[in-house]
Amino acid sequence: MPAAEGGEPMNFTCVNNSTGALEGFCLVKAVEQKTNVKGQAFLDLTLMDAGGEVNGKLWDYRPELHGTVNMNDLVKVRGTLSVYNGQDQLRVERLRRVTEKDAVRMEDFVPSAPQPGEEMFLEIRETVEGFSNEPLKLLVLSILDEKEDILLYWPGAFRLHHAVRSGLLWHTLSILKLAQAVAALYPQVNADLLFAGVILHDIDKTNEYDVPATGLAMGYTLKGNLVGHLVGGAAYIAQKAACLPEEAPLPRETLLLLQHMLISHHGEPEFGAAMRPLFLEAEILAELDLMDARVNEIETAMQGVQPGEFSNKIWALDNRKFYRAKGAQP
Repeated sequence: MPAAEGGEPMNFTCVNNSTGALEGFCLVKAVEQKTNVKGQAFLDLTLMDAGGEVNGKLWDYRPELHGTVNMNDLVKVRGTLSVYNGQDQLRVERLRRVTEKDAVRMEDFVPSAPQPGEEMFLEIRETVEGFSNEPLKLLVLSILDEKEDILLYWPGAFRLHHAVRSGLLWHTLSILKLAQAVAALYPQVNADLLFAGVILHDIDKTNEYDVPATGLAMGYTLKGNLVGHLVGGAAYIAQKAACLPEEAPLPRETLLLLQHMLISHHGEPEFGAAMRPLFLEAEILAELDLMDARVNEIETAMQGVQPGEFSNKIWALDNRKFYRAKGAQP
């Protein structure tokens, strides 16, 4: 069966190892219509799932028969696997887009957070429901409700930490759990303010990346390149605060504190912060954000590293290599 380099075989549901015939669901990672030497159209496809990818060819392609196929479509494929120039190649015999009756999920085909987006979103929202600060609760809930649909699949980054489907919620919930432990240890912390800052600190990443239905970022938007999620997020929450009910306005100082947490959560100007953190909750957010990002970057780099060996150099961590101790699980 086809497999990515160093990966597991693709998870085709029906495989005949003696003939190479197989059938299953895949994601179309890339597709291009080409013409062979006889002038006949064919599709050159890269098909993938969470385990690997394979090149596929649909010869004698006719749109009226096979339908249209686009990048990032989930499809059901039937074909025969062979080797061409030393590489696996799938000769596609039948191909169609998936339907609701197929009951397949995008999470099965792309790198994804370890927990479904719906579960993480609910856990975050339940935390906000417990705020004692009513205006702050209303502000954060209004933002979560407005962003719910895209938060369920949005990645946490383009290339660095949590750059997977639902990665933004994964990163946010991880920091929220850390913040809850910190607030329990240090009673002087304003828990509602800290939790609100945690939940909103990356909220404008929903405008920073170009993200298709896969939940994997393809690049940066114009706003992402020109403004970024720190300044963009601070402006966004000010707009949302202005829409709160007159009977529960958000105090101006609270809004300024939240905005400061957003523009300072990268800690240092060299890492993109507009200002360094200037009060306790802002400092805690910056430290926890850095911690969770680095843990994820290290764990990602350590995938496949055997005990007694080092990872490749991690660019985001000063090109350091990390060691997996003997006796540790790879």
